[in-house]
Amino acid sequence: MTLFLTIYLFFVGIILGSFYNVVGLRIPLKLSVVSPPSQCPKCGNRLKPRDLMPVVSYLLARGRCRQCGVRISPVYPLGELATGLLFVWIYITFGNSWNTVLGLLLVSMSVILTVSDLKYMLLPNRILLAFAPVFLVWRFLSPVDSIWQHAWGAVVGGGVLLLVVILTKGGMGLGDVKLLTLLGWILGLSHLIPAFIIACFLGSLVGGLLLLLKIVTRKQPIPFGPFLLIGALLSFAYGDAMIDVYRSILM
Repeated sequence: MTLFLTIYLFFVGIILGSFYNVVGLRIPLKLSVVSPPSQCPKCGNRLKPRDLMPVVSYLLARGRCRQCGVRISPVYPLGELATGLLFVWIYITFGNSWNTVLGLLLVSMSVILTVSDLKYMLLPNRILLAFAPVFLVWRFLSPVDSIWQHAWGAVVGGGVLLLVVILTKGGMGLGDVKLLTLLGWILGLSHLIPAFIIACFLGSLVGGLLLLLKIVTRKQPIPFGPFLLIGALLSFAYGDAMIDVYRSILM
């Protein structure tokens, strides 16, 4: 049964991942996610069913449009595959529990926002507002410890990044502030701390490598949203273990 659900969630994940790509690419441009149907961005050729199979279609077409031959961004298959693998990871981590449902929702939001932030350097309000009511109600009904942990997580998360925005005079976007406020509510203050530390570490590491390889310049902005979301997912799954390790070191 577990193997069946794992395989099922993987295929559900890559199918939804295809849709999440569309949402992440169209919503920042204020376009409909259902119309027009998927098409080649270069020649406008409408994609046929054989072109819409997650991951497989990209591989069969060798990453190019069948009509004009233009190269298709690898963001599409990577987003699909990442969603499928993350769905499986969440299920293996939490099993048949409500945390699995919450984790799948968090993964879904993370994939959509990551696509949007990487492509446009935007974390659209419309996407955040689509998920926020679900997370707000969920934590009111099922807090991890107490509702105040989640309230303080939201206040501290949003407050810290808002302070960064003010001190750097716009060096970080308000979208990151809103995102960390929501993540603070979802995780709670205790789990927000390791999430933020992971995000800062990964952001510094990746940013340093991109500078070293001369892919970006010092003044070129790098999207921070994906790192916040990676940190949140890791803390959601392993936050308790991280906190225990931290306490054992201090004690």
